[in-house]
Amino acid sequence: MSDVIIEMAEKMEKSIESFKNELSKVRTGRASISLLDGISVDAYGSPMPMNQVATMTIPESRMIAIQPWDPQMVPAIEKAIMASNLGLTPANDGKVIRLTIPQLTEERRKELVKQVRKVAEEFRVAIRNVRREAIDTLKKQKKDREISEDDLFKLQDDAQKETDTYVKQIDAVTDNKEKEMMEV
Repeated sequence: MSDVIIEMAEKMEKSIESFKNELSKVRTGRASISLLDGISVDAYGSPMPMNQVATMTIPESRMIAIQPWDPQMVPAIEKAIMASNLGLTPANDGKVIRLTIPQLTEERRKELVKQVRKVAEEFRVAIRNVRREAIDTLKKQKKDREISEDDLFKLQDDAQKETDTYVKQIDAVTDNKEKEMMEV
């Protein structure tokens, strides 16, 4: 395989990982620690990730329990959750913060599915752009006589097959997320 195709596949793999990361931020009506990824808590004068200041567990299917290592961090953690635009209201007993994930309405589920499909299409376009860049590089190599015309056609075909594989992965991840979201 050509270096161009290998590099293209690596970029596409990174796109898939980025897509999965993006979908993990979409609320599904179930408790998931990944909902809290990206939330920084102002701890001792500097922002720190939530998982570095507290233990997070899921005691029930629709509840996240956050137990700070330092009880004085409870107000800072609550403030960070409120500022995160998750739409969740923390409740605490002085030692443990509880986040109850509300049941999603049918309308909200459909909105979220549309949002997931939109994100999926953005990542499909990103993958196609990676393919286009790779094919442009291959055409330049042919023009510079680094590869033959036969090699160009074969490598373009390889690039298309790789692209199809990654687009199918996006479709599969999207379908799974939609099923998870529509589950009551």
